[in-house]
Amino acid sequence: MAERAPKIRLYVDAPLRQGLEVETQTQAHYLVNVMRQSAGDRVELFNGEDGAWAAEILRAGKRAVSMRCVAKTSEQSMPPDLELLFAPIKKARTDFIVEKATELGVRSIRPVFTRFTNAERVRPEKLRAHCIEAAEQCGGTFVPDLRDAAPLDAVLSDWPEGRKLLFCDERMDAPDAAAALRNAGPGAWSILIGPEGGFSDEESARLRALPFATTVMLGPRVLRADTAAVAALTLWQSALGDW
Repeated sequence: MAERAPKIRLYVDAPLRQGLEVETQTQAHYLVNVMRQSAGDRVELFNGEDGAWAAEILRAGKRAVSMRCVAKTSEQSMPPDLELLFAPIKKARTDFIVEKATELGVRSIRPVFTRFTNAERVRPEKLRAHCIEAAEQCGGTFVPDLRDAAPLDAVLSDWPEGRKLLFCDERMDAPDAAAALRNAGPGAWSILIGPEGGFSDEESARLRALPFATTVMLGPRVLRADTAAVAALTLWQSALGDW
């Protein structure tokens, strides 16, 4: 029987197994000064590969905390083979998209630059930190792979065989999303969310013509980009995912 999980959860970039000692420096301030943890207290650790482990704090210092794995609390679980492609927007909203995608369950996230993308660059180290924090908070054991940002044209030109694409178009002549997903069926999927200005006519025409793309609308109202991402992920998960 698995041990009850401690309330404090931490992602660590280290192997986890029975009796193994793990040290963290980046989380020392949080554990000692914020959460007031000390030797003998327990936290839960996960690394995205070895499940989740209850770990006892051995030494709690200002610069480093050492812990020992004592019992596995849950097996490793993987989200569906779902990728989120999104055009970066204003910083806070981009952070929101990454956080909610992690909570809703995606395997990878990739920023794409479209014609009307209004963010010139992304900070992958910051987005990765948001992915980790969201995984810690939602109880997951997996952190999505944050792929390098790339132009939309390049992503589509190098599309992997067998992967389906859900193209979320704000134009009102696209079919209902739930019905389209049921017709397309399960498999490896990517969801594409555009920028605040929408897709250009050329981009929209190319996407609609792709044989692996399913074009849908997300309701009768035009959604903000971050809202559209949550709506599309929720629809996909409820129709084809692990909900």
